[in-house]
Amino acid sequence: MTWLRTLFALLFCLVAIGGASVRAHEVTPAIADFTVTDRQLSLKLRLNIEAFVAGINLDGLSDTNQTPQAADYDELRALEAQELEPMVTLFAEEWLETFRVQAGGPVVLDVTRITIPEVGDASLPRASFLELTGDVPAGTGSLRITWPAGSGGVVLRQNGVVEPYTGYLQGGETSPPIPLRGGAAKTPVEAFMEYIPVGFTHILPKGLDHILFVLGLFFLSPRVKPLLLQVSLFTVAHTITLALGALGMVDVNPAIVEPLIALSIVFVAVENIFARKLHAWRSFVIFGFGLLHGLGFATVLGEFGLPPSQFLPALIGFNVGVELGQLAVIAAAYLGVRLWFGRHPKYRGRVAIPASVTIAMIGSYWFVERVFL
Repeated sequence: MTWLRTLFALLFCLVAIGGASVRAHEVTPAIADFTVTDRQLSLKLRLNIEAFVAGINLDGLSDTNQTPQAADYDELRALEAQELEPMVTLFAEEWLETFRVQAGGPVVLDVTRITIPEVGDASLPRASFLELTGDVPAGTGSLRITWPAGSGGVVLRQNGVVEPYTGYLQGGETSPPIPLRGGAAKTPVEAFMEYIPVGFTHILPKGLDHILFVLGLFFLSPRVKPLLLQVSLFTVAHTITLALGALGMVDVNPAIVEPLIALSIVFVAVENIFARKLHAWRSFVIFGFGLLHGLGFATVLGEFGLPPSQFLPALIGFNVGVELGQLAVIAAAYLGVRLWFGRHPKYRGRVAIPASVTIAMIGSYWFVERVFL
């Protein structure tokens, strides 16, 4: 079993190195709010402009640290708004050539305003705004938007009409025809299906902190019943606060929630070292931590926005995606570890405890980073 311990040490060290600054370098989707008034298209883009200026290909990316431009990106994040704006202007001139809007023909877009906030919390991506306008030909009843390849995901939100369109595009994808007068709101089934992958990708590959928490639950005991009970409590709890957060009934500063999520990872991992079974009080604690994680999910969902006309189906779809992501983590851990070594008499000492120690160390680092760094 010595080789197994070595394998686990290497595996979790890689996870620690890769995820140490996950918040500071997390890739968030762009948001494009658009209206058409008096034949003029107005687009307001909220995006992580430093990643674009650095030339990072955001398609399928969850962490900018995984790119050769990571150092350039960090330098741009530290620039004041007046220093960064000329670079954004140059970038936008070239980028707009690949940002296509068709409305009975190409719509030429011009930059009308650039808004860059002052440097704030370095642990979070800075959200800047790029405002574009273009003339829509007379007699056009709909338009299609092509999001440039390499630009990651974007949430398209139509404004100022009845039953507005809301959709999600990956880099290089084109929207369906969007009626200028509205009426393109998604059906309940469409909204439900579209938000499942949004929830799933927040766990895999983007939710390393949630992945480690679920793994902390997994390594408590090789028996299935305690795992199912813990995951069920966690699911019920985060569903409650996810719904309350999405409805705007609960709003907690991420600067408070994120360190507490890191502490929840430390707690379950440390208890795995000293406890051999699921105690009743751990169940209550897991429920409380589930409430915290639900607030974290609500923050992510707030970045995407939910279609007002199909709020509930989209919310349920997101939650289903989160659950599928968690189940995928558990299934992978079961097939890769417990199926082969769970019945070994030294499973706890040579697998579960070393893994839990490593998870606790990562969670501790994240707590310190999110509070003090």
